[in-house]
Amino acid sequence: MRLHLCTRAMYLLAVASAMLCPLQAQAQAQASQPDNKLNTILAQWDQDEHKDLRSVLVQQHGKIIAERYYNGATADGLHDARSVGKSITSLLLGAALDRGSIRSTSDPVWHYWPASKGSAAGEATLAQVLCMRSGLAAFDEDAASPGNEDKLDVASDPLAFLLSLPSDAKPGTSYRYNSVTAYLAGIVVEKATGQDLEVFARTALFQPLGISHWQWGRDVAGHPKGQGNLSLTARDLAKIGQLVLDKGMFQGRRVISAAWIDTMLAPQVSIAAVDNYADSYGYFWYAKVHTIKVPTTKEQPIHVFFASGNGGNKIYVIPSLHAVVVVTSSAYGKAYGQRRSENLLKAILAEKMNQ
Repeated sequence: MRLHLCTRAMYLLAVASAMLCPLQAQAQAQASQPDNKLNTILAQWDQDEHKDLRSVLVQQHGKIIAERYYNGATADGLHDARSVGKSITSLLLGAALDRGSIRSTSDPVWHYWPASKGSAAGEATLAQVLCMRSGLAAFDEDAASPGNEDKLDVASDPLAFLLSLPSDAKPGTSYRYNSVTAYLAGIVVEKATGQDLEVFARTALFQPLGISHWQWGRDVAGHPKGQGNLSLTARDLAKIGQLVLDKGMFQGRRVISAAWIDTMLAPQVSIAAVDNYADSYGYFWYAKVHTIKVPTTKEQPIHVFFASGNGGNKIYVIPSLHAVVVVTSSAYGKAYGQRRSENLLKAILAEKMNQ
């Protein structure tokens, strides 16, 4: 009797599974179907007067639903997304924290880089470094600033340059966007893990995401630039966005702790008064609420987190739509690059909200 019941139960389970599989396959196929209206919208940018847009990719529920390449760019081409690399450095610092190599973001830099003790850079906490409130005299929008990124780029000894920087504010009190602190964060990850930043990135982030092709610029001392100059494909940038959207999970595997993703995205400082494209800044990630008109209501607020790079390079993460939008652009140093990317995002949001 027991054998008979067991056999019947197995039979019923097999029948249920056979009925369910086509439904699952159908749902998966529907989720991965191209969005023709979105692709039509993306095609409009073929006529953009500036010929430096490279790609736009829209991913929803982990599936690419719209993708277009411009001006000779291709799906397998690497693109320097500039300061988007800062946001990836933040993920790597979180990976080091997850592994116990870094104890707390409340620790000062010198805990992990003893040679920095007594310097302005060494006394800042990791949290202050990650939200651009280190107090260092470094401001990328001021060419005369002692820590301006151009001066870091030409320094014959970048680490000595870091240690020589004075402070111009009490740490934690003033937001100043700069590349020096992101470079410093990369150095901290290297010192804490005992590994080259790129080597650590390969095992802690890139390999788990299936990223096998990239290029990362290094300084004259041989350190990968934690502040940027990391080149990836648009599809691999989308994987970074998907990881953040899924709170550190990727294809069922834990890569970064959910706690770090939440901490990283949490607003640390309001920057709307100094940045037209963001409301707040977290740990090398931005946030903004976009207001989109929809048929059922007059306006709908959409919360967007994003990584941002010079020229309009973006990884937009939109939790309410379970979506990621990637824009790559070579409009380096051109104000229209940022404006164009936000216009693209708004057009995509409007279409998705009105479907």
